[in-house]
Amino acid sequence: MTSRDEAAKAESCQGPIDVQQIADSTDAALKTELGTSTREDIDTRTATIIGQLNPLLGEELGADADPDVRELFRRAYRLLELSERPTRETPTFSAFFFMRDVAGLTRRLLWVHTEDNGHAP
Repeated sequence: MTSRDEAAKAESCQGPIDVQQIADSTDAALKTELGTSTREDIDTRTATIIGQLNPLLGEELGADADPDVRELFRRAYRLLELSERPTRETPTFSAFFFMRDVAGLTRRLLWVHTEDNGHAP
């Protein structure tokens, strides 16, 4: 199985929230340096993190009552729109910053999830 296949599988999985795995994935993405990453690595990390973001968006995180959480959800749904995602023609640096945006947003939603559920990343 290729890394792209694994990333696609991760994106389609909607199991329980694996706090540690999401924390590790987002940490790795946020520590990634543009000069030492290939486009394939960036695309694979991005797909993996999007796959981890989707189940968080399905959780009840208090978006109805908390305007800050509601804003996180709004930003996440905007990032997930296909028109916002990098294409093959997108420059590598743009794909890199998109990956970082998705990782940072996923990390913030994970924090809300852990606060609500008493888990530590």
